[in-house]
Amino acid sequence: MKKNIKPILAWLALVVAIYGILSVLVSSGLIGLYYVQILMGIGISMIMALGTNLVLGFSGQFSLGQAGFMAIGAYATAILTKTMPTYAGFYISMLVGALVAAVIALVVGLPTLRLKGDYLAIATLGVAEIIRIAIVNGGTWTNGAAGMSGILRYTTWPVVFIFVVLLTVLVLNFLRSPIGRSVISVREDEIAAESMGVNTTKIKVMVFMIAAMMSAIAGSLYVGYIGTIVPKDFALMKSIEYLIIAVLGGIGSITGTILAAVVLGILNMYLASFADIRMIIYSLALILVMVFRPGGLLGTKELMLSKFFTKSKEGK
Repeated sequence: MKKNIKPILAWLALVVAIYGILSVLVSSGLIGLYYVQILMGIGISMIMALGTNLVLGFSGQFSLGQAGFMAIGAYATAILTKTMPTYAGFYISMLVGALVAAVIALVVGLPTLRLKGDYLAIATLGVAEIIRIAIVNGGTWTNGAAGMSGILRYTTWPVVFIFVVLLTVLVLNFLRSPIGRSVISVREDEIAAESMGVNTTKIKVMVFMIAAMMSAIAGSLYVGYIGTIVPKDFALMKSIEYLIIAVLGGIGSITGTILAAVVLGILNMYLASFADIRMIIYSLALILVMVFRPGGLLGTKELMLSKFFTKSKEGK
């Protein structure tokens, strides 16, 4: 435990420093409202991509259903904050959305996660579409295809920053736990993991549920900063957008996912004038990465500050 104290303190100092720098830049007006919105969008993308990478990169399951769970969180917040227009109502709606997403992930995951590869991708895509169509036919609850507007904007950049940090820490600790090691063993060789006593179905469903809850939280933050939503916001391309971030950063790398979310978020800002070809440019960038660096920016590697402390000790 003692050998981990310095790296933990170093990461904590880095997070506090980033938060402090952003606070100064925002409060001084050097970062305007437009760039603050870009910053929040990048943070929400990080949460969604982390959930996607948790399923794809760490448990080895190809899911295209994350946009559907994001829609659950978004509409839970949009509906509940109409009757509870307070910050308490916002966080209660976030909790409700996460729990509903977890229950649906459990119900859906038990039969579908027995599938593999393309079959699983098609099944999860079908689930996302069922959720979206259910929202379209939600009547007065969801206002149908017209969507909902006038939602109070509870999401601020410090709220997004805190959620990104908390969820990243929780995911990292989960992956380093005994259950997390079982998740990785399923990714490496499912048959070998099962022969060693790992309940592979249980592990995959658990990861699917965690990722669904993260997507629902991201959906709540999303609607809390956009202020308006329509069902078409959560179509297939939404899942693919976050899948691209996960693959670009490195399938199986948390820090790679965060780095890719920042890079693509900045790229997206400059491509705002070319919205029609944005996904084409994304796809070309992904093809180039797959050709020249198949494992993504970091592959399965993580940026670890502990290495610097280890080197300094060896130098002594």
